[in-house]
Amino acid sequence: MGELQVPKNAFYGVQTQRAIENWKISGMREPPVFVQAYVMIKRAAAKVNQELKMLAEDKAKSIIQAADQILKENKHLDQFVVDVYQAGAGTSFNMNTNEVLANVAAEISGKELGDYSFVHPNDHVNMAQSTNDSFPTAIKVSVLMEHQELSKSLKKCIKILQAKSKEFDSILMSGRTHLQDAVPIRLGQSFGAFADTLEKEDQRLNEAAKELEFLNIGGTAVGTGMNSHPEYAQKMAAELSQLTQLSLKKGKNLVELSQNMSDLAFYSAALRNLCLSLTKIANDLRLMSSGPTTGIAEIQLPTVQPGSSIMPGKVNPVMMEMLNMVCFEVIGHDTTVSYAAQAGQFQLNVMMPIIAYNLLMSVQILSNALQVVNEKCFSGIKANPERCQAYFEGSMGLATALNTVVGYEKAATVVKKAVSEKRSIAEIVIEMGYLSEAEVKKYFSKNLTEPGFIKK
Repeated sequence: MGELQVPKNAFYGVQTQRAIENWKISGMREPPVFVQAYVMIKRAAAKVNQELKMLAEDKAKSIIQAADQILKENKHLDQFVVDVYQAGAGTSFNMNTNEVLANVAAEISGKELGDYSFVHPNDHVNMAQSTNDSFPTAIKVSVLMEHQELSKSLKKCIKILQAKSKEFDSILMSGRTHLQDAVPIRLGQSFGAFADTLEKEDQRLNEAAKELEFLNIGGTAVGTGMNSHPEYAQKMAAELSQLTQLSLKKGKNLVELSQNMSDLAFYSAALRNLCLSLTKIANDLRLMSSGPTTGIAEIQLPTVQPGSSIMPGKVNPVMMEMLNMVCFEVIGHDTTVSYAAQAGQFQLNVMMPIIAYNLLMSVQILSNALQVVNEKCFSGIKANPERCQAYFEGSMGLATALNTVVGYEKAATVVKKAVSEKRSIAEIVIEMGYLSEAEVKKYFSKNLTEPGFIKK
């Protein structure tokens, strides 16, 4: 393809330079955790190939030392310069990694940058590998690394909501269906439902993460393992497990794993479902905290900043608004991942670079968002018991409890009278002689939020 000038002090080489000039698209790069995962793969490959007598010890040692400069000293991270939107499958990124490690190894051995006479990007750093097995392996490893932080944040969120459920358990309030008054519920039950919803999402997310533990590294170009030692794939899974402290395994069918992105789509879908649940919770909390004088105002969210540049004293549910935006972004990422996952042909899916970027961005922003809302919102939510009690007493849903006493038709009459006269159900029931004042106090209580019947 002819000669191409590479910056004198660059640790990448001509293939990376060609990618820089070809892919001036977004300015976005794969996240640092993806770089780390990819370098771990190269480090593991050097060690495994040396153990299998495929790579000379001195070359393997140089590659490992080069990798450790990135992994342990955070050096050269600015040398990973390929745009997210690049050559299919991630070949440009793979070669960027190969060239950086080869040049760092050259520097370690006292050679000039670009001198590949000792360690070559393709022959040695990329030994027994293809983009087609290293790139999907890097996606899975990096997502699993990020998943750990997300799971911690989600579990903390669940514990906070469980604690709020206990704290608010005695507070009666009106339930709402169709945005209209419904039968009573306890504020603690509402928060308990939030906690259980997220607990289920956490379980689903962890199940999806387990599918990512099965790697196709060692499958090389199409999953058959051509140009790799028969023991290479198994040893690579073991070495990467040790490096990452993850439970990684050789996949059952490397041909299938090389062409099929369904494991990644499954995890992305679990992230999407988590966001659907978080969005519902955020929306409920925004409505419940609306006001403070003209809204529902059953709860108070912590104040973290002024809510208006023109209205003094205004406070907005900004943390829940931020969480909504993050969730919408993740749902959009999942759409991209879904389209990309189905876009493979024959033995390869060439859309892996955008799968990597979108998945990792989803995990990272979700993890960060949950950390923030746990600290600055969920843990500081306060109830407004007086407002909740007023809605409980004024709710037309209380009339449902009369069904077993006077029947549906008479109960409906009570509701109509209460609405037309703007009085409470309790007042009308006593006035019409259906229940005594003592019975109202007894029955119109926590009993209405548990299974059972009212019987005179």
